[in-house]
Amino acid sequence: MEHGGGESYPFPLSSLIHAKVALPRRPSFVLCNDPRMPSALVTGGSSGIGLAIAEMLAEEGYGLTLAGRKLDRLEAAKGRLDAAIVQADVSSEDDCVRLVAEHLEIHGGLDVLVNSAGVGVAGTIGDTTTKAWDLQQAVNLRGAFLVTRAALPELRRAKGLVVNLASIAGTVPTPGLAAYGATKAALIALTRTLVREEADTGVRATALCPGFVDTPMAAWTGLSTEEMITPADCAEIVRALIRLSPAARVPVVVIERAGDTV
Repeated sequence: MEHGGGESYPFPLSSLIHAKVALPRRPSFVLCNDPRMPSALVTGGSSGIGLAIAEMLAEEGYGLTLAGRKLDRLEAAKGRLDAAIVQADVSSEDDCVRLVAEHLEIHGGLDVLVNSAGVGVAGTIGDTTTKAWDLQQAVNLRGAFLVTRAALPELRRAKGLVVNLASIAGTVPTPGLAAYGATKAALIALTRTLVREEADTGVRATALCPGFVDTPMAAWTGLSTEEMITPADCAEIVRALIRLSPAARVPVVVIERAGDTV
C-alpha cells in the first residue's frame, strides 16, 4: 500500500495511521490496494496469549488461521472468530509445512505470523529429564523455526511481520525454569538474527517476552490474576507492531510485572 510520496507500507492500516486519517473501528481489506484480505497465521491460537492476539487481529480486519493440537479448542475458537483452523503439532516438520500450505490455500497470502505454540516443564538443571528438555526444544524453538522457514517466501512478498512468543525467562536467570528459559533465550536470538537477515526484504520480527501471564500455563505459580500480565496486554503490543512504519524494527519487547520479580 502506498501513500503520499510513494512510500510503501506493508500492513493495511499503516499508511492511514501515518497520514493521520481517522480509522474505522474494524478496518477491512478494502483499505488496502491489494484485493486480497490481509491474513495472519497463529500457532497456539486456540487459547491463552495466542487466542488473545488472534482476537485482536480479527478486530483489525485480518483473515485468520488458527493452528493447535486440540481440535475441540480449535473448534471453539473458530466459532468465536470465524477463523480457519488447522490441527497440527509444531514439533512435527511435516505438520509445520502443511499448516503454512493450508493457510496459503485458504487466504492466498500471509502478512502476519504469530508463533505462540509453546510448552513449559518446570525443573532445575539437575532435575530436568532428557524427555522434558527435548519436548520444550521441539515445540518452543524448533517449531517456531520450522513454521517461519516455511512461511518466509510469502512473508517476503508481503513484507510481513513475525511475532515469536518468547518469555522474560529468556532474558534473565530463572531458577526452576532452566530448559524453558533456554528455549526462549534461543528464540530471542533467532528473532534478532531474522531481523538482520531479512533487512532488505522488508520482513520484520519481534520476540515478545512477557513475565507470568494469566493463562492456565502459569497456574502452577500460585500468583493471583491481579498479580499477572493479561493476554490482552500481549495482544496490544502486537497491535502496536502492525501499525509501525516500514522503517521501524523492534526485535525484542519485554513486559514486566509490577514489582521486582519476574
